[in-house]
Amino acid sequence: MAGKAEEYDSSEIRVLEGLEPVRLRPGMYIGSTGYDGLHHLIKEIADNSIDEAIAGFANKVDITILNDGGIRIDDNGRGIPVDIHPKTKKSTLETVLTVLHAGGKFGDGGYKVSSGLHGVGSSVVNALSTHMVAEVYRDGKTHHIEFDLGKPTMELQVTKGSPRESGTSITFYPDPSIFKETTTFDYNWVSNYARHQAYLTKGILITVTDERNGAHESFYFEGGIKSYVKRLNSGKEVLTDDIFYVERQVKDAMVEIALQYNDSYAETMKPFANNVLTPDGGMHVVGFRTGLTRTVNDYARKNGLLKEKEDNLTGDDIKEGLTAVILVKLPDPQFEGQTKNKLGNPEIRGYVDKVMTEYFGYYLEENPAIAKKIVSKATLAARARKAARAARDNVIRKGAFEGLNLPSKLADCSSRNREDCELFIVEGNSAAGSAKEGRNPQIQAILPLRGKVLNTERARLDKMLANQELVSLIKGLGVGIGDQFNIDGLRYDKIIFMTDADVDGLHIATLLMTFFFRYMPQVIEEGHVYLAKPPLFGLIKGTGNTRKIDYLYDEVALENKLTEKIEERRKNGTKIDETQERFKQAGYTAQQRFKGLGEMDAKQLWETTMDPENRILVKVHVEDAEKADAVFTKLMGDQVELRKNFIQAGAASVNLDDLDF
Repeated sequence: MAGKAEEYDSSEIRVLEGLEPVRLRPGMYIGSTGYDGLHHLIKEIADNSIDEAIAGFANKVDITILNDGGIRIDDNGRGIPVDIHPKTKKSTLETVLTVLHAGGKFGDGGYKVSSGLHGVGSSVVNALSTHMVAEVYRDGKTHHIEFDLGKPTMELQVTKGSPRESGTSITFYPDPSIFKETTTFDYNWVSNYARHQAYLTKGILITVTDERNGAHESFYFEGGIKSYVKRLNSGKEVLTDDIFYVERQVKDAMVEIALQYNDSYAETMKPFANNVLTPDGGMHVVGFRTGLTRTVNDYARKNGLLKEKEDNLTGDDIKEGLTAVILVKLPDPQFEGQTKNKLGNPEIRGYVDKVMTEYFGYYLEENPAIAKKIVSKATLAARARKAARAARDNVIRKGAFEGLNLPSKLADCSSRNREDCELFIVEGNSAAGSAKEGRNPQIQAILPLRGKVLNTERARLDKMLANQELVSLIKGLGVGIGDQFNIDGLRYDKIIFMTDADVDGLHIATLLMTFFFRYMPQVIEEGHVYLAKPPLFGLIKGTGNTRKIDYLYDEVALENKLTEKIEERRKNGTKIDETQERFKQAGYTAQQRFKGLGEMDAKQLWETTMDPENRILVKVHVEDAEKADAVFTKLMGDQVELRKNFIQAGAASVNLDDLDF
């Protein structure tokens, strides 16, 4: 019964050749075509240079952001081979840059250890660039070839002489038809990447230069991941100045671990495999946690620090205040996906477990004072965990976390489609009253806050659950807390902090961000947290039914608006009285300064801050988790001097009215 339209034969099958699949489905190879995907291109090229250093053939990598929008990555490694490849019959350089899965990272290729699993990196970057230039320096010669959209535009040129004995230089220009969001490289991203790689590869010098503004940095860390741990704990009170460090070969893999405890309640874990950050962990992290938990419990039992009837310390108890960097190097890493977020090699679990159990055990035995501090901190964490469980169970018994028993002060929305729903967390009952009256009740929920919420930077879960404001917030969100947290329960797509644009309002917003960053980071990571930006000024024209207000969000916008209106009136022949106030010169009858949300009525609050058509929302996202951690530690921790220095350093350049998040 099939008609002609339903015929299905070989003519329907499209065969993608060369790098065509990459341009058709770039997200499959670099994760996205936005900001993250753009910068992933740098990583794909630079990782190859780092692999040369890991293998012992390079000690310098230079990354340069060019004035014309491109980026150049140079190393002094061996240089990509340039001889004719036996399979493609083209130069190996051209092959590596134009053929997927071509590289020195398969089987018995050029690397025992590498960060590039799939061998697609360089060719993918080429495919997604309008132009690429590759130069290889070998045997006193320079080998030069260029590409447009992944295809060579010239034969390989060879000239005598080269700027250095050996190495590779790759320059590329991202294709704006692929990266429609942006093709502008972020210096901070490049700098952070370079710093991390220098920490992870002892003895390598990595420089970053930005020709657009002259910025330049060099990174070299003789201490490797020990230096990294020290930096991660900067600004925190450590239990001991000593940093545990071990580096051991286990069969064909290398295991390197550095750790140190601080007095915070949060864990900072940085796991890497072949210098690739694996934020979702993997088998190396499982092995580390298993070895750490067993070793601490064994030491505590052996030395009478845990009583016979006491339960063993859990992994959660022992990780409180832990800062650790785990680096494993292995010949055949099994990453999940091209973006390599998780390591899957089962054998590495046992390797890391063995190294931790043996060498951290030695460390505790040889440093009993440090061992006692670690066990004592974990024991306190265990007691707090039990207290938190009792508090949580008590709250649950009262129905506080049950979806059918939402907080009484929450004015919920009627829609149950999460994608449509918004929760406004509003400072003060007055503003909350206006927000409830002015909102769209179908999709907008209002949760008022009374005063400042608890500073969760220095509070464990049991203390948080005794704070009614935070319990109401947790109830309203629907995700639970602690080990019961589940992002799938989130009831609102947007969680919007709506606070006054003054010092107190900014403090409340910071307290809320601290809570989410420390206890619900996934809510931020998945893009659900926003800051509302209410107007600071209203320029009023007319009265009664003819009354009209122009809203301005900062002093610069106010001055620009007044200047524009004054010039417009001058051009129209209006005589301007320079002795009058600026708003009157501009033709307005009054100027209003909104000191708080409570000064706006329901209509004004809707028009300026809640109406999706007119409002300004700033999405909260963590661009650099390490910097964010350091800022929260300084601003919300208990070291007054650090906070004072941080505020003094930035005070001169910050106008609270202009502050953007």
